[in-house]
Amino acid sequence: MAKTKIAYFCQSCGFESAKWLGKCPSCQQWNTFVEEVIEKDPKSVPTWKVSSTTQQRANKPVEVADITFTEEDRLLTPDKEFNRVLGGGIVAGSLVLIGGEPGIGKSTLMLQLALNMPNIKVLYVSGEESEKQIKMRAERLTPQPPEGGAFVQSGVISPPLGGRGGGACYILTETSTQNIFKQIEELEPDLVVVDSIQTLHSSHIESTPGSVSQVRECTAELLRFAKESATPVFLIGHITKDGAIAGPKILEHMVDTVLQFEGDRHHVYRILRTVKNRFGSASELGIYEMLGEGLREVSNPSEILLSQRDEPLSGITISATLEGMRPMLIETQALVSTSAYGTPQRNANGFDAKRMSMLLAVLEKRCGFKLGAQDVFLNITGGIKVEDPAIDLGLAAAIISSYQNIPIPFKTCFAGEIGLSGEIRAVNRVEQRIAEAQKLGFEQIYISKYNMPSAAQDKKRIDLSRYTIDIKMVANIEEVFELLFG
Repeated sequence: MAKTKIAYFCQSCGFESAKWLGKCPSCQQWNTFVEEVIEKDPKSVPTWKVSSTTQQRANKPVEVADITFTEEDRLLTPDKEFNRVLGGGIVAGSLVLIGGEPGIGKSTLMLQLALNMPNIKVLYVSGEESEKQIKMRAERLTPQPPEGGAFVQSGVISPPLGGRGGGACYILTETSTQNIFKQIEELEPDLVVVDSIQTLHSSHIESTPGSVSQVRECTAELLRFAKESATPVFLIGHITKDGAIAGPKILEHMVDTVLQFEGDRHHVYRILRTVKNRFGSASELGIYEMLGEGLREVSNPSEILLSQRDEPLSGITISATLEGMRPMLIETQALVSTSAYGTPQRNANGFDAKRMSMLLAVLEKRCGFKLGAQDVFLNITGGIKVEDPAIDLGLAAAIISSYQNIPIPFKTCFAGEIGLSGEIRAVNRVEQRIAEAQKLGFEQIYISKYNMPSAAQDKKRIDLSRYTIDIKMVANIEEVFELLFG
């Protein structure tokens, strides 16, 4: 018999050690090492249908010029937001990991995707819920099957007769990877969804499900299956209390795409954000609205992020931001009040608190506003988090508007980054921001004059005449406040 191997794994980063350590040398965390029993038979491999040429072919070095490349065929889903986040659709043989808070809607999103895939045979593997629980959710997502909808019967979810779709969704409640691959070999699905990766276990590893070695081994088996069979696989993953995906960090390196499902459970809007994508942009964003019958994609997020007000209010501005290739107008709010305690409060919701401190220092140093004894609160409406530096100008205007108690005009928006010397720096793709503001009926937009250095000399390169919106080009923050507040 093979000798049992015992190793110690860090539960935070997955670092492996032959003995127990008090402090992890990789992530510097204390008391995170757990003993795990490892016993792997090298002769046994996961059983799935694969050609013998795939296993026996030896790779040889090939010159770059001799490699033939064809554009990969992507599988388009009925969900346009999901297609955008994936970079244009599902790539064959890709391994996608989706993480998010408990109860945020990960299982709902993936089951809704599995139900609505046309002409596709989908296998939904669940290690957390029974068939009856999944059936209840499926009936809630499609209470009365419309044309092309789906219904559940005897473990198989398939579209009704006469519908637009021609595929079917099969439910499998199993946690053993060997049994899962056996069912995959018999069913031969076109798409596999695993909910969740922390519940699977492989017989090749003797540790408990959810441990570092089990998560790594099960992911490796699914990765090999996806690449050798060209079948896309979606993994749902748990997250830790810090918001990171649970398990070793190598899990995110192994998969092709990492998606983060975010949002406040007390609000109806959910955000699907790309963290890593080998087949497209890693800065795309999809917005959904959580309803009783499932998730509804939001095609124009600017309309939901802007509140409808009847009267002008101080401390509220509109900023033009970009998430991936999509321009959005968001409402930025600020509240400045005299501090009732010795130390003024600084609180930012949806914005980096350190960058807020930098903006306050610039306003005090360059513009003379005495904000050192003031409580300052910033809020990005809609519950989203923004990292685009182009909202600096809008936030600074909102802070001074609240400080002076002077409202900003309704149809005014901002797009500019503020430097430490008070200058308004240029931002990327400013024309898309201007076009979005004009489409939503705004009358003027403040941008950096350095954004279009050739606008005055070469009208053909950047044609400002095609915009009906009034474009205010400013060089520094003092010029902005003079135009806004006199």
